[in-house]
Amino acid sequence: MIKKTGGPNIQSCFQCGTCSGSCPAGARTNYLVRGIIRKALLGLKEEVISAPELWYCTTCYTCTDRCPQDVKPTDVIKAIRNIAVAEGYMLEPHQKVAQKVLEAGHAVPLDKESWSQLREKVGLKPMPPNASSHPEAVEEILKMAKKSKFDRLVAEKGK
Repeated sequence: MIKKTGGPNIQSCFQCGTCSGSCPAGARTNYLVRGIIRKALLGLKEEVISAPELWYCTTCYTCTDRCPQDVKPTDVIKAIRNIAVAEGYMLEPHQKVAQKVLEAGHAVPLDKESWSQLREKVGLKPMPPNASSHPEAVEEILKMAKKSKFDRLVAEKGK
């Protein structure tokens, strides 16, 4: 798992805590970047990829900017997430958002009529175009999802 998550730099982590101490998500949750990295180094793959905390990272890169060993913790977290998804671990809200993108071309599909009425009521122009306004764009999204097998990843029930 180490090679897939960060190569040689991850092994230079000496658990100083700079990443966890500067993490905005960690300040408000039980998310500890260094804990995930430590477990990855110890080979505790199942424990790492199944932990809901893996998804608390907002990818702000604060930890990466401050890491004295250039471990690139954000990239490590993203790589571990990729492994987790490939093995069937994905939080249900993330899975639903991905499915919405495949269905409508947009993560938050809008009821055009309701939104247009609301926008008009508050003095805004009608709905600006988005992916769902362009069926050909939605088709392109579906083609890419099928080619990359992303559609299969999000169709499966997460663990």
